[in-house]
Amino acid sequence: MAGEDPRREYATRLEARRATAARWAAQARAISHARLLLAAGVVLAWWALAQLGLSRAWLLLPVGVFLALILLHERARRAHTRAERAVGYYEHGLACLDDRFAGRGRGGEEFADASHPYALHLDVFGRGSLFERLSRAQTRAGEETLARWLCTPADPAEVRARQVAVAELRPGLDLRERQAVVGPEVRAGVHPEALAAWGAAPPRLAFPGLRWVGAALVALTTSALAAAIWGGAGLGPLLGALCLQGLFGLGLRSRVSGVLADVEKPARELGIFALLLEGIERERFEAPRLVELRAALQGRHRVPSEEIGRLRRLVDLLDARRNQLFAPISVLLLWSTQIAFAIEAWRRECGSEVARWLEVAGEFEALCDLASYAYECPADPFPELTEEGPRFEGEQIGHPLLPESRCVRNDLRLDPKLSLLVVSGSNMSGKSTLLRTVGVNVVLGLAGAPVRARRLVLSPLAIGASLRVQDSLQEGTSRFYAEIRGLHRAVELCSESRPVLFLFDEILQGTNSHDRRIGAAAVARGLVERGAVGLITTHDLALAEIANELAPRARNVHFQDQLSNGKMYFDYRLRDGVITKSNALALMRSVGLEV
Repeated sequence: MAGEDPRREYATRLEARRATAARWAAQARAISHARLLLAAGVVLAWWALAQLGLSRAWLLLPVGVFLALILLHERARRAHTRAERAVGYYEHGLACLDDRFAGRGRGGEEFADASHPYALHLDVFGRGSLFERLSRAQTRAGEETLARWLCTPADPAEVRARQVAVAELRPGLDLRERQAVVGPEVRAGVHPEALAAWGAAPPRLAFPGLRWVGAALVALTTSALAAAIWGGAGLGPLLGALCLQGLFGLGLRSRVSGVLADVEKPARELGIFALLLEGIERERFEAPRLVELRAALQGRHRVPSEEIGRLRRLVDLLDARRNQLFAPISVLLLWSTQIAFAIEAWRRECGSEVARWLEVAGEFEALCDLASYAYECPADPFPELTEEGPRFEGEQIGHPLLPESRCVRNDLRLDPKLSLLVVSGSNMSGKSTLLRTVGVNVVLGLAGAPVRARRLVLSPLAIGASLRVQDSLQEGTSRFYAEIRGLHRAVELCSESRPVLFLFDEILQGTNSHDRRIGAAAVARGLVERGAVGLITTHDLALAEIANELAPRARNVHFQDQLSNGKMYFDYRLRDGVITKSNALALMRSVGLEV
């Protein structure tokens, strides 16, 4: 069990793992030097014994010791690698606690979709993103699951199930360290889509009865060989049996070759993946979701790591045919054909479960990612979920990706009685950060993770955001056109069953003030009338009239700033009402512009 202070626990474990890595590195060097000296000694002893005319059988002992040193060196090297990986895990954890995670992990850019209603605008993916802060997954399946959870808010029952699972996993540092230790091997080897496709592919040897025909032919051939050697039956029966066996093997040759060619990579990758599955299999859980996942891993057969081990043994047996001494015997035993039948039998039994194994392991990794985040942020609570909505009621909410020293927290409430906040203020005053603070906390909360707040009451919400809008030279679209498409996507979300949370930054700033005023009011009114809640930011004070038109379901709030000695100062505190002053002209004059 981990200590209560994540920073102290990480630092303690980091020093311990560094010491372990140094110890194994020193042992590996010592063994390497011993091997070198022993090898030199064996060469000298060989020469000396030859000169003295003594038996070289005495060299068997040092040669045996040399082989033992090879095995010991490999053991030390692997232990050193595992310790180094543990060092990297805790270094990354400390970097997250110090807000130095940007660029150290995987940003998940491959999951980014420009048409998604909020992922681009809330920095869900990319350098320094929410995904990079959360993701410790070592498999593609784990990353895909986490990305899906961040992009698809869950219903309250699912969120509660994840919260209970995350709470149980939160102190499990030893479990997460074991995953990190085997993880690089898993990630380097496993390709989930290819593995699942191989497992579910139609069988190449679709007639299991042929396996017994092949076994009968092998029995016939070996009996004929024994009769020829010891029974005086002659070569006739043996040649006849070999002909039948040859015809049987020739008829299946193309399909057998296909089976053997297809199995080597999946078997190797599943063998690596079994390291991760084995860690899950030996745990005992109490949270219902974790119990379900572990039970689902077992399926109808033995646990996955054992089944994968059985497949690996078949591939190892297949490799025996490459041995020059065994090759003639393998032909006599129809070795490749028999192994191919056994592999196809394994695939018929377990192949359909490979995708499920990957899915369960991916979900478990995603839960561990959220548990790591929960462990590193012990002051952050899980949101209180309510079916009655739309509702967002946050006390002291802050942006989860901002350092605590720079994170200014505010209270904020949105519900059917107060559906819209129009946020005014100058540039850099905190308007966009407020929108991202609300949006990212909803994403976290409805994924099953803790939120950056003292308290947050949250109902199911569909997020529609327009914060980061750019024109596209390739698509031939202007910034304004790109923005109205985003607004349209948010409006379309209202046709779904879940209430909408809209977050619009500097709405319609790409058009003239007259059209902007009319268009923004119409969009806001339409969303509020359809049961949505949200925030609109602006530094155009004319848009503040929107809140007056929609009162009491809308209200103006603002951020203030101060200009002192040519420098802007912000306190990032949210206040009621419309901002009453502007420092834009003063700031322009401070940099030498004549206005």
